[in-house]
Amino acid sequence: MKRIYLDHTAATPLRPEVREAMEPWLHGVRGNPSGVHRSAREARRALEEARARTAAALGRAPEEIRFVRGGTEANNLALLGWAEAVGSPPGLARIHLSGVEHSSVRETAETMARRGVELAPLPIAPNGEAQLEEEPGAASSRPELVCLMAVSHETGTVHDLAGLAPAVRARGAQLHVDGVQAQDLLREVSTLADTLALSAHKLGGPRSLGVLVVRAGREPAPLLFGGGQEGGLRPGTEDVAGAVGAAVAVEWAVSPEGNREARRLGVLRDRLEGAITDRFPFVRVLGREGRRSPRILALGVPGVERDLLPRALDLEGVEASAGAACRSGSLEPSPGLSAYFGLELARSIAPLRLSLGWTTTAEEVEEAILRIGAVLERITALAAPAGMNGGSVR
Repeated sequence: MKRIYLDHTAATPLRPEVREAMEPWLHGVRGNPSGVHRSAREARRALEEARARTAAALGRAPEEIRFVRGGTEANNLALLGWAEAVGSPPGLARIHLSGVEHSSVRETAETMARRGVELAPLPIAPNGEAQLEEEPGAASSRPELVCLMAVSHETGTVHDLAGLAPAVRARGAQLHVDGVQAQDLLREVSTLADTLALSAHKLGGPRSLGVLVVRAGREPAPLLFGGGQEGGLRPGTEDVAGAVGAAVAVEWAVSPEGNREARRLGVLRDRLEGAITDRFPFVRVLGREGRRSPRILALGVPGVERDLLPRALDLEGVEASAGAACRSGSLEPSPGLSAYFGLELARSIAPLRLSLGWTTTAEEVEEAILRIGAVLERITALAAPAGMNGGSVR
């Protein structure tokens, strides 16, 4: 049985052009970019070229690009480093946080709250619009950080950063964007964010690399010490091969070829969605009311045990997930789904996230439709859930 991979939101296979670019830096004697001899100088040139190419692809300056370990580290650095940089007593600093953030943002903010930083909710409307709570005056008198992911890793909802950014600027606040799932919006979100977290392996790049984009004058303070690498923000010997691969992956994402791929995947996503919901009208499409990533189809099946669907599909050779990989095995709905739909509704549905990527073919989608249909037929016949009357949920 040929296996069908529909979990690209969790990790996307390495693109061949990325592998080719990285290959020379994975073999032979390669120097430390901080050294002075020839091999070290070659490594430094490759690293800085990768930085310049990443910056150009994102419409930023090279000095605004920091190579880090991954998206989780980038998010942690942005939040914790902001608090250190503003140097304000914890009771005066405030973070506006949406309820749908990835755990690397949410749990970091919750840790900061235990240290005295105030957390304020950032409501998100069903169409993805976010709105800051109104306060008198044009600007806040306290340091503020506003956090909003660009694209939900659970539903594919594209959040309205363009609508939020003017209010953030008017308050004198800083905007941090988790752009890990924003493969098709990189330049758009890059222009809006003061700090932006990216993960190369969501773009067909290496798993060893994340990018933290930092607007000049908005630099977070370092949290680790022992070297001056990455502008002093991230000490430690740089991963030259990873940086080279990340640059190629980012370039490809913003290229015309990348745009064509997004359109191709949108067609396949719509085909998958239509086939499933036509046959099983009780299956809910999560996030359909707003703008969505063309790569993510999030479904909710009422009356079925959470995590049952991915396990059943795995037996049929379809690799999918119930949502964020970091919450696999949890019996409770994720904070994100609870924030979108309310705890009661989130508990009543079994989530199924089908995510497409550069390796996904039309033939795989057609075969997946047959296998998913067989699994849903079998499981829902056994569960016989009440209220299978169709509809969509944000």
